[in-house]
Amino acid sequence: MSLNVGDLAPEFRMPGDAGEVALADLKGKTVVLYFYPKDDTSGCTAEAQGFTAAADDFTKAGAVVVGVSKDTAASHAKFRAKYDLAPLLASDKDGEVVERYGAWVEKSMYGRKYMGIDRSTFLIDGKGVIRRIWRKVKVPGHVAEVLNAAKELG
Repeated sequence: MSLNVGDLAPEFRMPGDAGEVALADLKGKTVVLYFYPKDDTSGCTAEAQGFTAAADDFTKAGAVVVGVSKDTAASHAKFRAKYDLAPLLASDKDGEVVERYGAWVEKSMYGRKYMGIDRSTFLIDGKGVIRRIWRKVKVPGHVAEVLNAAKELG
């Protein structure tokens, strides 16, 4: 499934380390939904710490930040505690939401092909419409770019 700017964001309801996270419960708020490969790895930690450092600015912009990986809610809880992270962390253990958002892709490392999560971010407005999509995200500078886009929606 290929999502585009202007599409309605696919509904989701996932367990999180701090309770259930659902798009319907966030109606009326801007949602920054970011997909990342794995808790407590260097790139994923840097990204989560970036969103944490800008947490107050996202709140001022009326945005809620939700990170999603296939890790368990228990793994998310350890990840959050270890780094004192601010984003909501949701567990998509079966990969259903990752697939609906087109973030489950073929990757290649050292010539070996495998399936994995594409680091990607979706900016969803208060009516559930996708306003921006970032694919194949590079962590440096990404949080600032997403924050600026969220402020434009606010």
